Amino acid sequence: MRIHFTGIAGAGMSAVALMMRSAGHDVSGSDEDVFPPMSTYVENLGFPFHRRFDGANLPDDLDVLVLGTSAKLGGDSNPEVIEARRRGVRVTTFAEMLGETTAGRPTTVVAGSFGKSTCTALMAHILLQAGTNPGWMVGAISPSLPETGHWGAGDVVLEGDEYIVSTSDRRSKFALYHPDHLLLTSLVHDHVNVFPTFAEYEAPFLELLRALPGQGVAVMRDHPAIRAVAHETKARVVWYDTAPCDGWFSRDVVYGETTSFDLIGPGGRKIALLTGLLGAHNVENIVGVAAFLLERGLVSEAALVAGLQSFAGIRRRLDRLTVTSTIPVIEGFGSSYEKAHSAIGAMRLHYPDRPLIVVFEPHTFSWRSRDALAWYDTVFEGASRVLICPPPVHGAGTHDQSSHEEIVARTRAAGVSVEAVASAEQAIAALSNLKGDEVVLLLSSGPLLGLPDSLPPVFDRLYGSPAYA
Repeated sequence: MRIHFTGIAGAGMSAVALMMRSAGHDVSGSDEDVFPPMSTYVENLGFPFHRRFDGANLPDDLDVLVLGTSAKLGGDSNPEVIEARRRGVRVTTFAEMLGETTAGRPTTVVAGSFGKSTCTALMAHILLQAGTNPGWMVGAISPSLPETGHWGAGDVVLEGDEYIVSTSDRRSKFALYHPDHLLLTSLVHDHVNVFPTFAEYEAPFLELLRALPGQGVAVMRDHPAIRAVAHETKARVVWYDTAPCDGWFSRDVVYGETTSFDLIGPGGRKIALLTGLLGAHNVENIVGVAAFLLERGLVSEAALVAGLQSFAGIRRRLDRLTVTSTIPVIEGFGSSYEKAHSAIGAMRLHYPDRPLIVVFEPHTFSWRSRDALAWYDTVFEGASRVLICPPPVHGAGTHDQSSHEEIVARTRAAGVSVEAVASAEQAIAALSNLKGDEVVLLLSSGPLLGLPDSLPPVFDRLYGSPAYA
């Protein structure tokens, strides 16, 4: 089959494209106004990639066009969609294609408000290192995986996104998958632009739980919101947490460049683990993945220990971008309140004596919506200084969007030392006369004015040292 992906630089789109290619299909794609790391990643994947949308990009013998969900793609007005429909070529979404092609395979869905990408990538990596040949789809880049999507054989691990399939299909993406097993990391209100209330946000997770077969395993975080809905599934429920619970949990955590802790399981089972991942939230992720793999007997304890130690995380999830600067510049992923709050918490945990400077871009619809302005009241707790970049304008007409000025004012009203920056040059200037004892966190799910690329070499020049701080 010949498949063209319109909007291929989307994380999920490129992962499914790679799955389809490794399954033996011919793949091509196109995208516009894309930024690293995904733009660079897609350019190096080895299939035809066009940097503008044009009906002429479609192969003559095209079988299917897969259309991404981003507002900037233009939906039915996209010239590639228009050309595909003119030819009578099927137009679908990556969630539909993924659900259709994996139906009948043993499938694990990793779902939750946060932690999905890290847990999916970690699970796939450990299984791969253990000598199995899993399939996987991860909506983020991990240096520990050869690619973000792989067909494999046997079991397949899918990152299950609760966001809607498309503007015309309001189902959650994971509703199209066919889970045999589930890892549920969290259940906290998110995507307020499409789920205005928590009840609306919770509803697709209830359907996901109901879809699990009785012989399945549901490994779930021990949290009140999840406890309240656990009865919805017929699958065997296993609990995990970072505090003692009637399942799997962490104990004696020692944070550092390498973090150590004991994994405690049912019956007093104890496994000593080491990880280079930063933050308490990543200890939680590791406990969840370990509980899932061990409960299902998919890997040995030795394979779990080795796979975890060799896992390098995923891009934009607390990566250190500077090389010689005594002021570390670290990039986090801030698509939601919980993700941003966890990243800031990790910085305070690992750099407790350094003033924390956060450079933030309100990129997602949730951060830009006036319905979520209250997030700014507490999200930057622990930061000494915050620089806020302008919100993007694509899709602004689909929700009640806050202005740059409103976001900065709301943050300032919370008692935060905040300033607005309108360009990369302005942000770099604001950070070019630091004392030398700070740590800088870049926080966004978007391009952040190109600062992840432009700021680190400036810091290495201004604050460079032969050794890390």
